[in-house]
Amino acid sequence: MTRSRLLIFVPTYNENHNVERLCAELRALSLDADILFIDDGSPDGTGATLDRLAREHSRIAVIHREGKLGIGSAHRAGITYAYAKRYDLLITLDADFSHSPADIPRLLAAHAADVDLVVASRYLARNSLPGWSRHRLFLTRLGHFLTRALLGMPYDASGALRLYDLRRIPRELFELVNARAYAFFFESLFILHRNGCRIREIPIVLQARVYGSSKLTAREGLRSGWFLLELFVARLANPGYFLRSRLIDKLRPELRESQGWDEYWSGKRTALGTLYDLVATVYRQVIRRNLRRYAKRSFAEGARVLHAGCGSGQVDRDLHERVHVTAVDISERALRLYARNNPRASRIEQASIFDLPFEEGAFDGVYNLGVLEHFHRQEIREILGEFHRVLKPCGKLLVFWPHRRGSSVLFLRALRHLIRVVSRREPKFHPDEISLLGARDEAEALLLDAGFALREYYFGVRDLFVQVVIVAEKLEKDPTAALSLRPEGATIA
Repeated sequence: MTRSRLLIFVPTYNENHNVERLCAELRALSLDADILFIDDGSPDGTGATLDRLAREHSRIAVIHREGKLGIGSAHRAGITYAYAKRYDLLITLDADFSHSPADIPRLLAAHAADVDLVVASRYLARNSLPGWSRHRLFLTRLGHFLTRALLGMPYDASGALRLYDLRRIPRELFELVNARAYAFFFESLFILHRNGCRIREIPIVLQARVYGSSKLTAREGLRSGWFLLELFVARLANPGYFLRSRLIDKLRPELRESQGWDEYWSGKRTALGTLYDLVATVYRQVIRRNLRRYAKRSFAEGARVLHAGCGSGQVDRDLHERVHVTAVDISERALRLYARNNPRASRIEQASIFDLPFEEGAFDGVYNLGVLEHFHRQEIREILGEFHRVLKPCGKLLVFWPHRRGSSVLFLRALRHLIRVVSRREPKFHPDEISLLGARDEAEALLLDAGFALREYYFGVRDLFVQVVIVAEKLEKDPTAALSLRPEGATIA
């Protein structure tokens, strides 16, 4: 039976008093393991000591980095090294003896066929933090409470003593981790947890740091706390952001979007952007419920439907059990989010809603959520014309269109005004909404011009006045013939 290749990884910064003893204790475990140190240019001579140890022991390797790049960054580099060198198991720990090398055999013993990751926990046993000051006890327990409450994880999420089974954990999961400092530990565990990795904990006793001083500054603690809050908001606003993505079926690099959607979907959020995400999350729950209701009413089970201008697809997840969804968007970043949120989508590809790459009559239904308001009236006519072309005769079109007096529009307008008064700057939450819907006749006229008959129009209290819901049906007649069907008094803006 082939033995698993094991790598023990230790990041260092100013650990010259510890590394020689640590190497001796790791080697004394008599494990069939290699040892990797990554040193961030320690000014105390740690790097030189590690180089000497590597010359003395063939199974010790050292990587030197210029400057202090962050402990999370070091762990990412160690994990990348382990995958590149095809190790099966990776154990990580600190260099300051707060983690005891004697716990490594216990990590290995806890690893089994049904376990992808073993985490050492400070919270499973009584008196597991001896010698800690009340201040440090309070902070670490507060951090544990917050990771449990905000991220929904029961594990000790901020510790570095872990065993990863790299044969079972897809490498691309670590590519979803953004943090470079201490937040790496809870973000990486959260992403592994969200993607279904099987995690086991073992109890450890974590001694107060004896050698040197703690590198977790108050500033870094505040940054980690803020990052935790951002993860919480992102978890609510866009759960798929943390999931392993399915492949996008087709990208068209020649396409260029000009409204700023790539930036909108980039995931880079200011404090104002985080606030917008919270508000948008509430409204998306309403839209998700409405979409489920109207899609069931409009699209037959097993129908082939097109989500044109799909965005991140946070409200689509319930549809894939009933219908076959093809999702298109011009923004590649939006598509990557859609692919994470909707791994069961039938097809995902990059396309312009002005020039859909599908045959005439290819779909039983088309739906479009909060997109038309970003275009001028003539552009809306062109878009509806494309929807008409790709729909089968009598196919249904489902459109969600913000109203000028919609609750979401009025709330964000008031919020922008408040921000302007307080900060004296103009906030921009999303690309401009230049064609908010004003009346039923307005929608009906636009639809008739494109060859659709309006079948349902709803804007009311049941949906909190979020958006107008429109259901239209493709007429079998030529779109130009629809002009004669325009109701008396209908106008086109």
